[in-house]
Amino acid sequence: MMRAHPRNRTVLALALLAAGASALPALAAPRKDEGLWKAAEAARPEQLKLLETLVNIDSGTGDVEGGTRVLDVLAPRLEALGARIERVPAEIPGLPDNLVATLKGKGKAKILMIGHIDTVFEPGTTAKWRYSVSGDRATGPGVGDEKGGVVQAVVALEILTARGFRNFDTLTLLLESSEERGSPGTRALIDRLVKSHEVELNLEPGDAPDKITVWRKGSSTFNIDVKGRPAHAGVAPQDGRNAATELVHQLATVDTLPKSGDGLTANLTIIQAGSRYNIIPENARAQVNVRIRDKADLERVQSLLEESARNTKVPDTRVTVSRENSFPPLPDNPHTDALAVRAKGIYAELGRELGTGGNGGASESALAHEAGTPALDGLGPVGGSFHTDKEWIDLTTVTPRTYLLMRLIQDLAARPAKRFIP
Repeated sequence: MMRAHPRNRTVLALALLAAGASALPALAAPRKDEGLWKAAEAARPEQLKLLETLVNIDSGTGDVEGGTRVLDVLAPRLEALGARIERVPAEIPGLPDNLVATLKGKGKAKILMIGHIDTVFEPGTTAKWRYSVSGDRATGPGVGDEKGGVVQAVVALEILTARGFRNFDTLTLLLESSEERGSPGTRALIDRLVKSHEVELNLEPGDAPDKITVWRKGSSTFNIDVKGRPAHAGVAPQDGRNAATELVHQLATVDTLPKSGDGLTANLTIIQAGSRYNIIPENARAQVNVRIRDKADLERVQSLLEESARNTKVPDTRVTVSRENSFPPLPDNPHTDALAVRAKGIYAELGRELGTGGNGGASESALAHEAGTPALDGLGPVGGSFHTDKEWIDLTTVTPRTYLLMRLIQDLAARPAKRFIP
């Protein structure tokens, strides 16, 4: 008899799950762990109180004081669980420490969770916009991206520890401080941790209505720099070579690229030019954020911009193009899909349907995947309007997502990822 290839078995499992109950034999509904659920419900008030505390601390990337304050709140709670706490200095200057909390158990699985404590919001934001609740939504700077997920992980570890869960070799939580800039202060640390663990669970928020993330775009930023010649804007403007004008010409090429969608996107995010209103600009710069599903698209964009740079329209100006890589893409892959099947089954214990999807937001899960470590993303509370002053999370998902994370850890401990995934 010909045996199905492991990849085909995974695809079949996903297809059956997606097809719904009508495609499956009649099976008993999966049983909820009532004790774990009740523990998650009981922890909810303190969980939301901790979330409020963290959201009301400014901790934008590069805010060393704010990031340190966040870690000062969380470190004692993790240490009280018996975790070994390491504050690992950032790998570049101007960033708070990273925190690694490691629990040792009596089993075999090595499970890594990653969350980030930095937000995109500047110092002083919380003086004007604080954590608040309206109906089933909580808002505040970083409430979803991703302090909600960070708090969820801490509470999950507290509950599991209190219930005597020790069926793992190593259970590690990394709280990093520079994800919103592509993790420049954590790359070597992430690389070491993902290679020493069997699976990575990421605490980024879930997407509405109730999805986990099985693919992500990669992120890179292209710098377009123009060098011109300054001149008095009133007396001798003809002697100048306007760098800003040339930059506008260059950006016409960027406008030929898609701005939205599930594939390649390229969006102008920062533009700078000139020094005074009465001087022809000598320098101009634009930064274009590019998101890709396929790495080849990144090279295509670079070639396009470099070709444009060789064809200036303002005489005697010089254009250079450089690239700053943040994260690679997390592609569709059978390892993540198999983890998603596990997560779907656990969520069904609550009578809830867990969707899967992807988005243009990059994360550390792509680094785990590239290192050969299975990764599942978007496990935090469901939210939206990220990186804006309307960022929110759906409070009805807080307790179910906490249960999901705890049960997923238990399931992975019982059936370690690399021994289960084809």
